[in-house]
Amino acid sequence: MRKSCADKPSEIALNMRFQAWRAGASGAGEWELVTVAKRVPAAETAIIICDMWDKHWCRGANERVAVMAPRMNEVVKAARAAGITIIHAPSETMEFYRDSPARARALAAPHVPMPEPVVREVPPLPIDDSDGGSDTGETSWYTAWTRQHAAIEIDEERDAISDSGQEVWNLMHEGGLRHLLIMGVHTNMCILGRSFAIKAMVQRGVGIVLVRDLTDAMYNPAKPPHVSHDEGTRLVVDYIEKHWCPTVLSDDLLPAPRAARGRPPGARSHPEQSRGASRSA
Repeated sequence: MRKSCADKPSEIALNMRFQAWRAGASGAGEWELVTVAKRVPAAETAIIICDMWDKHWCRGANERVAVMAPRMNEVVKAARAAGITIIHAPSETMEFYRDSPARARALAAPHVPMPEPVVREVPPLPIDDSDGGSDTGETSWYTAWTRQHAAIEIDEERDAISDSGQEVWNLMHEGGLRHLLIMGVHTNMCILGRSFAIKAMVQRGVGIVLVRDLTDAMYNPAKPPHVSHDEGTRLVVDYIEKHWCPTVLSDDLLPAPRAARGRPPGARSHPEQSRGASRSA
């Protein structure tokens, strides 16, 4: 992938990972990790940045977002230069963007009715987030956010801003967008549940992919299954790969020399598992 707008790649190479259930001859089975190499047209692809707010009521969530945001901005800038559409979705902050051309762009997209979702029956989450998921002791939930994190740049001439599934649907149809990638927070909550996010899109037949190293869960290790916060996030990523959609690493969205340099110190990295199969599509 090259940075030059005059010489954009026509396709993005994604190494999409999911988990498939393989039944054994005895009736028992196991989940197999599968990676599929797929090329998608950049012009038909959008990234949705979910709820990367300026402030959260949970100190731990704030700290992890602060680490994630610069890396996310680097990835988003490269994706934008490659021709991918960027949709900023900091929910419940649209008033802050009332005079933004990027917000106006989302509002101006012609209305296209969304189809009814096809509801899927899936198991419950592998973590208990019933206490709100704070791992730093906060128990009072409140609306702390006012805008998107300032470290993530918005191109007012090209990007869109929306927290509405209907508006995102309109943008998809206006721009011929058939492939979605989602990054941001929180993996077990908004990434799955927002009107523009994984469940809503999968249930309407849209191909959506989670960028698994640019997300974070709301999980308190004091709750079941009593694992570390990072392990809790990994379990939710596994759950998504099994029951909802594939995942990719953010390196897939960077030009090769920059991707090879790896993540900055402190950036989240989910351990890659060696088992499984790979194929091209």
